[in-house]
Amino acid sequence: MIQEFKKFIAKGNVMDMAVGIIIGAAFTAIVSSLVADIINPIIGLFTGGLDFTNNYFVLSGDVPANASLEAARAAGASIFAYGSFIMAVVNFLIIAWVVFLLVKMVNRVKSLAEKPEDIAPEVPAGPSEKDILIEIRDALQAR
Repeated sequence: MIQEFKKFIAKGNVMDMAVGIIIGAAFTAIVSSLVADIINPIIGLFTGGLDFTNNYFVLSGDVPANASLEAARAAGASIFAYGSFIMAVVNFLIIAWVVFLLVKMVNRVKSLAEKPEDIAPEVPAGPSEKDILIEIRDALQAR
């Protein structure tokens, strides 16, 4: 059974998947930083710093007036945190757009690398060996 497991792990597709997961985790950190540190502040400039994260409804329990979402959760109240959900959806859409643009760029670079432009143009071939032999035969028969 251990030998089968070693063979399974050594297969290329398992190793490719492992590398993909590791790179995906690193890429997630990069894209999350891009969204949080660059894109959201730019959006904040245009929306006047609009941030829905602390918007919520108290369903049950006592929460001080104008308390933050964290304070409401710490108070043990049952809350409906719609603002946090809205910001998660906005962040998802931004991340999805950035990933779409990156995949589009990678595909464009990949297609340019695969173009056979560096291959010499096809030169029309001369007569084949069979054609030459037929000509010789016809020329000998004409004598």
